[in-house]
Amino acid sequence: MKTIVVALLLTAAASDANAQKARLFADPATPTFTATLSNHTPLVFGMGIADAQRALGAPFTYVSGRPGNEIFLTFRDLGGSGLFPHHDRLFLQFRKHRLTGWKADWGENWMWR
Repeated sequence: MKTIVVALLLTAAASDANAQKARLFADPATPTFTATLSNHTPLVFGMGIADAQRALGAPFTYVSGRPGNEIFLTFRDLGGSGLFPHHDRLFLQFRKHRLTGWKADWGENWMWR
C-alpha cells in the first residue's frame, strides 16, 4: 500500500514539474496587467486638465479658484448594487494648469440613517 502511495506522489510531482516551466522573460504577445485595465491612463501629478479629463473619461465642473489655479469636481460612476447607482465625487486641484492633487469624497451614507 505504501509503495502505491509513494509511486502516485512521485508521478504527480514529475507531471507538475513538466507542466510548469520557468519563464525568464514575459511573452511579448501577452498584454501586461496594466494594459488589461479599463483605465489605461491613471492620474499623474503634473498632467493637464484635458489629459485628466481623458484619463477619467468624465467632464469636470468648476468649483473655485483663479484661472490656472482651479479646483474641479467630477463624478465617478462606480456601478453599485443594481438597485441604487453609486457615484463618487472626486475633487481635483490644479496649480499653474497642472494637476497637483485630488481627493475622493464619498459623502454621507443616507441609506442607513
